Amino acid sequence: MVIDLRSDTVTKPCSNMLQAMMDAKVGDDVFGEDESINKLQNYTANLFGKEAALFCPSGTMTNQIAIKVHTQPGNELLCDVNAHIYNYEGGGISFNSGVQAKLLNGTEGKLNPSLIDENINGDFDWLTKTSLVCLENTVNRAGGSIYNLNEVEPIAKLCNEKKLKLHLDGARLFNALVETKESTLEVGKCFDSISICLSKGLGAPVGSVLIGDKDFIYKAKKIRKVFGGGMRQAGFLAEAGLFALKNNVSRLVEDHKKAKEIGACLQNKNYVNEVLNVYTNIVIFKLNPNIITGEMFEQKLAKQNIKIAAFGKNTIRMVTHLDYTNQMHDKVLTILNSSL
Repeated sequence: MVIDLRSDTVTKPCSNMLQAMMDAKVGDDVFGEDESINKLQNYTANLFGKEAALFCPSGTMTNQIAIKVHTQPGNELLCDVNAHIYNYEGGGISFNSGVQAKLLNGTEGKLNPSLIDENINGDFDWLTKTSLVCLENTVNRAGGSIYNLNEVEPIAKLCNEKKLKLHLDGARLFNALVETKESTLEVGKCFDSISICLSKGLGAPVGSVLIGDKDFIYKAKKIRKVFGGGMRQAGFLAEAGLFALKNNVSRLVEDHKKAKEIGACLQNKNYVNEVLNVYTNIVIFKLNPNIITGEMFEQKLAKQNIKIAAFGKNTIRMVTHLDYTNQMHDKVLTILNSSL
């Protein structure tokens, strides 16, 4: 039995999802003729109260398309120093859009209105034009920390007043929503564009959806083509995403419960220096290098058929997901409670 806690992207489709994929009604999506993709796009747009949506191969693509549509070369966007769009998208902000990122030190990866306001550039020839604010929910590098609406709504109000666009990297947005119990419609009101990932906690094999108004999606579709993201009979993948949205959201609380139990288990271990707050399905902790290094820790768990991800020299990340069973969880807790 291999236990894979490297990411929630490692899941495989269940038999019911596979059947939904086999039953997909497909066509050429570049011509807008794939019925299953159209169904997914309409479903997600309606879910967030938006006019349109666009199915893409990855969350990196949806984020990078949004940045490209919302900005012009030479502009600046604001994001937290932990943001996925800055750290894990291959330098796409500058490479794809010719835009620079101003990195802000938020709290647990989250920005607030005053921090944003003081970093908006004035209208001077020698300063870049601030045109976009990007939030992430949940925040991967901050241990899955959550924005709630009380935090987002003042940011949306500020962006509207300052004529800035507001994009949400919602790669794990549904993880946040099952905790806050807030609605997708409420979230949709706050943002000019939203990216949701189907292949993380929701368990689909491939894909993300970009959501916004009709004009935004019209432009986004052109950029998707430039980025090489135009797909043909991809409805087989879209049906997997639809199945995930309709069947795998409420069960995310099970992943959160297991993650919190792992976090609690690690709290008083002598080989651990710090455990970040566990809010959703991500556990990030820092090892005591005087006792065990990150490389040693990874090797010891590998011998027990447990895969984990190093998140720095002595920092480890574990991510729970729908393929991480109760039996696996019991084994992991037992090993973490041992002397290693």
